[in-house]
Amino acid sequence: MLVTAVLSGLVLGGTYALLAMGLTLQYGIARIMNLAYGETIIAAAFLAYVLFTGSSVNPVLGLLAAVPLGFAFGYFVYGLMMRPLVRRARSRENLEIDSILATFGLLFVLQGVMLVLFGSNYTSYSYLNVGVNVLGTNIAANRLLAFLLAIVLGGGLYLLLTRTLWGTALRAVAVSPGSAPLVGIDVDRAARFAFAIGGALAAAGGVAISMYQTFTATAGVVFTMKALIVVIMGGVGNVLGALLSGLMLGLVETFVATYLDPGLTLAATYLIFLAILLWRPAGLFGRAAR
Repeated sequence: MLVTAVLSGLVLGGTYALLAMGLTLQYGIARIMNLAYGETIIAAAFLAYVLFTGSSVNPVLGLLAAVPLGFAFGYFVYGLMMRPLVRRARSRENLEIDSILATFGLLFVLQGVMLVLFGSNYTSYSYLNVGVNVLGTNIAANRLLAFLLAIVLGGGLYLLLTRTLWGTALRAVAVSPGSAPLVGIDVDRAARFAFAIGGALAAAGGVAISMYQTFTATAGVVFTMKALIVVIMGGVGNVLGALLSGLMLGLVETFVATYLDPGLTLAATYLIFLAILLWRPAGLFGRAAR
C-alpha cells in the first residue's frame, strides 16, 4: 500500500507541478495574478477532447496544437489587456489589484464561451486507460504518461531558465524588474514572453489532465487555486520550487486519502499551506524581502 500511495502521489503531484509552473512565471516575472489561468487549462482539455473524439488525434500529438495556441493566447492577452495596466500602474501592488480585476472578468468570458460550446456536463474520454506494473503496483498508463510529461516539461523549462542567456534575463526580471533595464533587458518584452509561456504550460497541463480526469467548463477555478497554492508554497517565480512543491502536495493529499479519510484531503492541503506560510512566508524556495 505504501508503494501505491507514493506512486499515486507523485503522479498527482506531477500534474500539480505542471499546472503551477506556468502560473509562477506569469505571477513571478510578469507580475500578473491571472485568475483566468484555470480557464486556459480547461480550454486545452476540451481541445484535446475534440481532437481525440472527433479526429482520433492522440493527445500527445494534440500538444503540438494546444501548446502553440496557449502561447499565442497568452501573448495576445498580455498585449491587449495587461500591457495597458502595466503602463499605468504606479506600483507592483496596484498592478496586482488591477490584474486580478481584469482577469476575473476574463475568467467569466472564457467560462461562458465554453458553457455555450460544451455545456455544463462532465466530460472525459478513454485514452491509455490500462494498468502498467511499476514496482509491483498497477498504475494507469494515462496517469503515468501525464507524470512523465510534467517531469520532461518542467525539467526542460528549468534548464532553459538556468542554462541560457534568455532564461537568465527572465530570472533577472523576476528578482529585480527595476534594475533589469540597467543591463539592457527589455522588461516589457520579457514579461510578455513569460506570460505567453505560462499560457503554453497551462495548455500542456490541460491536455495532461484530460487524459485521466473528468472536467467541466466551470472547473477552472479549482485548478487556479491549486496552482496558486503550489506557487506560493514553492516561492513566487521559482520554477524548481513549483515543481518540488507540486510533488509534495500530491504526496500529502494521497497519503491523507489513503491512510486517513479522502474527505480530509482539502483540509490537509490548506493546513500544510498555512504551516509553510507561517514558517517561511516567502515560500520554501522564495527569497524573503529585505
